[in-house]
Amino acid sequence: MTSTGFISRLHARPGFGSAFRWLSTAALCCAATLAHAAGFAFIEVPADQVGPALRGAVWSPCSTPPGRIDLAPLVLQGTRDCPVTGSGLPLVVVSHGAGGSALGHHDTAAALADAGYVVAAIHHPGDNFQDMSRQGHLSAFATRPVDIKRLTDYMLGAWPQRAQLDAGKVGFFGFSRGGYTGLVATGAVPDWMLRPDLCPPLSTRPLCGEIRRNEIPATPAPDARIKAAVIVDPLSVFDAKGLRQVGVPVQLWASALGGDGVTLNSVETVRQGLPRAPDWHLATNAGHYAFLAPCSPALAEVAPDICRDAPGFDRVAFHQVFNAHVVQFFQRHIPASAAAGKAP
Repeated sequence: MTSTGFISRLHARPGFGSAFRWLSTAALCCAATLAHAAGFAFIEVPADQVGPALRGAVWSPCSTPPGRIDLAPLVLQGTRDCPVTGSGLPLVVVSHGAGGSALGHHDTAAALADAGYVVAAIHHPGDNFQDMSRQGHLSAFATRPVDIKRLTDYMLGAWPQRAQLDAGKVGFFGFSRGGYTGLVATGAVPDWMLRPDLCPPLSTRPLCGEIRRNEIPATPAPDARIKAAVIVDPLSVFDAKGLRQVGVPVQLWASALGGDGVTLNSVETVRQGLPRAPDWHLATNAGHYAFLAPCSPALAEVAPDICRDAPGFDRVAFHQVFNAHVVQFFQRHIPASAAAGKAP
């Protein structure tokens, strides 16, 4: 069976902008360990006139054998604050889903770091596990691409190891609302009137009132530094007209069962609307949260909504294939240099 065939046999769970709050517990409650040797460090992008401080994490190539990283009580396999190995390294910036965490895709980040990439992720202010104050407002969508731009600015301009990065090789990875973020960051323009299913007539969600009153924030300008994007089960309010300015290569993933406002039809609309055919992957028997890092038994206890998979779905096996495809896509479009993995 081909890897694509395997993907087409693979999870389940729904809810527009909700259960992701438990991703903190994913971060705080003992996750599955990282399978790769990767350096790991926390970062903070300073507050500026554009926005508040952004807190997150960086994974990087590391020549030290991995060990145990205890994060009270999250346990990772890697090397804390490992010297970054290599030069001319590509950068991949990561955007999480609603109420999520910079650590939600830690296994994918580690796989990329092991392949010679530096991966940076942040908690989106007002829409993360610690602070969901703006999660129900359109402003949370408007600021997400700006957050990613600020993260990229920091990594290329102020991060202590910035000299080891190649500023011409920037990629993006985003899940759910993070997929929305990546589409906007690469040129897409949302149309909030396209998805009436997200706002039933009696909905009291603030963003639904904002849509009805046409109080739509301006769409941020795209970031031309992004050369390729992995868009995973995106929350989509896009049609072909809104997607026509997306000019970068896209790897697009969809879960057959959907959830959290994401449907297979809405992702298929993105597939059909992109001006360049994406590298398309459909994970059958998979729900929306299948793309999050595999859950430990303790996490499954406190966050069953994001950890429970459909009968017969093996999230650990799926992520081995998923991560390999993500790495291969970036290797095709923003490859790690020959110096990656070698001491600078």
